[in-house]
Amino acid sequence: MPAETVRPTRLELLRTRKRIVVAKRGLNLLKLKRSALIAEFFNLSKEALALRGDLKKRVARGYEAIRMAETMEGPVRLENLAMLLPAVMPVSVATKNVMGVKTPRVDSGKYAPVRPTALLDLPTSVHEAIRHFQGIYAVVLQIAEKENALRRLLKEIEKTKRRASAIENVLIPRLADVVRYIKFRFDEMERDAFSMLKTVKRKIQAAEEGVVATV
Repeated sequence: MPAETVRPTRLELLRTRKRIVVAKRGLNLLKLKRSALIAEFFNLSKEALALRGDLKKRVARGYEAIRMAETMEGPVRLENLAMLLPAVMPVSVATKNVMGVKTPRVDSGKYAPVRPTALLDLPTSVHEAIRHFQGIYAVVLQIAEKENALRRLLKEIEKTKRRASAIENVLIPRLADVVRYIKFRFDEMERDAFSMLKTVKRKIQAAEEGVVATV
């Protein structure tokens, strides 16, 4: 609100000063939160980068395992085995708290290939390929979890920055203007009261002098 619309009373002055104290405390907390969020953002960025490097190596090993299985079993048998394996892997999604920001936590279940029949067992090379791609799947989920958390952290950092800026550049200066306005009005009222007292004193002295002259 504009300072001119505030009632210049001592109670209002005390309230405004308390609001400034509270605003400064809130500003300090927001700055601390922003610093912690930024630190967590960079930590998660490093983890995501490391996971991406790991994923690249795992994918290379996975395709090498596929080529080995294809060499050992032949492309036709490999395709037939692939058709018999389950295409869906179990995934559970929960929620975790990262510096006050809620993010999804993704966990992949243990993938155990189903034997097509009791007589037809999966070859070792196929098991090895499945094991490699199971690891790739888990890493992809971890990367998705980290990047989702990064996006939410970045959004919270921007939100915290805007709130801190509003308090520091708008609210506190506005409250300080109110305090200056109230103090200015107090000074004006004191000057007016002092001038009034001097005027009254002169009138009293003039009246007393008139009474003395008459006597």
